[in-house]
Amino acid sequence: MSRLRKVRFSTEPWEFKTPFKITGYTFSVIKLLHVAITQRGVSGCGEATGIYYMGETGELMLAQANSVKQALEQGLNREELRSLLPAGGARNAIDCALWDLQAKLERKSIWELTGIKPGAIHSTNTIGLGTPEDMAITAKSLDSRLIKVKLDSELPFERVAAVCAARPDAEILVDVNQGWKFDQLVELAPRFAKLGVAMIEQPLPRGGDDQLETYRPPLPLCADESCLDTSEFEQAARRYQMINIKLDKTGGLTEALELAAMARARGIGLMVGNMGGTSLAMAPGFVVAQLCRFVDLDGALFLSKDRANPMRYNAGVLSAPSAALWG
Repeated sequence: MSRLRKVRFSTEPWEFKTPFKITGYTFSVIKLLHVAITQRGVSGCGEATGIYYMGETGELMLAQANSVKQALEQGLNREELRSLLPAGGARNAIDCALWDLQAKLERKSIWELTGIKPGAIHSTNTIGLGTPEDMAITAKSLDSRLIKVKLDSELPFERVAAVCAARPDAEILVDVNQGWKFDQLVELAPRFAKLGVAMIEQPLPRGGDDQLETYRPPLPLCADESCLDTSEFEQAARRYQMINIKLDKTGGLTEALELAAMARARGIGLMVGNMGGTSLAMAPGFVVAQLCRFVDLDGALFLSKDRANPMRYNAGVLSAPSAALWG
């Protein structure tokens, strides 16, 4: 049977500038899945890191991608892809490559394809776990006025207070990555609200946050690990005031836009985040960013190098990706 497309999958290790620490994990290298789909002389590309806390690895994503390679060669589209692969990194990389391919084949921008109007956005700069003093020093070195602070169960108030004192001009978000118990949230949330913290992301473990259905927090709580894709929206909407959309979780831009529409229709606030990666991973997230209150697309800044034609960060302002990169 003749092929409509040429499809290439590969895994690539990308090193961090310095180790990055969050609750329970320290990252020095990430292994990305890279997808290239070529048709009529043009290629669409996508990239994914995978969901580390769900056990996704570069090898697992590659195996999943290979399971649909023949179908992709024969013209598999994005909706058909959603029926063949579960949400996750492999589907994300392929879905984003198909968006990029369509844009190039039809000679349209991603903005024309989605009907979303582009604009520069303010992205967070993220501070990994460290001593309160070191985190304050890092905060002073950042040029963004939107800062996300990683926390665990140790010295959470001291760390946030130090960052707030170092950067009184900045809007501060905190991300606990499932690191607290409910009693700790109840004790800390009012204190963080008094500091002016704008939001607390994923304070409790995935599957261990049912108490939030009757809790009325003094500042917004945002679901990350507790809302992977559209199938988990209804439960998350009962427990959280915001949802952090990540394309590796939703399995691509297609479902990410659907999840965003569901949240906006229900008055649930939105954030777009990332699981790490180069500018190729951040670019489709930039589309979702146009619909969000908070944006966390600084993943490429942590790597020792980036793709050709990278996205540009200037004083926390992230500019739209060039068509030479994606979309």
